[in-house]
Amino acid sequence: MSKGKTHKGTAKRMRRTRTGKVVRSRAGTSHLMSGKSAKRRRRLRAKDSVKTGQAKTYSRLLGG
Repeated sequence: MSKGKTHKGTAKRMRRTRTGKVVRSRAGTSHLMSGKSAKRRRRLRAKDSVKTGQAKTYSRLLGG
């Protein structure tokens, strides 16, 4: 059986932590930030872990 290849689009958007969780950045931070509250902008800066249902899929796409 051949080795799996890393999906480069996924690799640019997510990364796997040392414990095996998949971490992503939040959407909605590209532009139009002046219309968003400071609290909302602060929360958008934080990383978010992928839910367990999709984590398995993304983990496989990340090469493992």
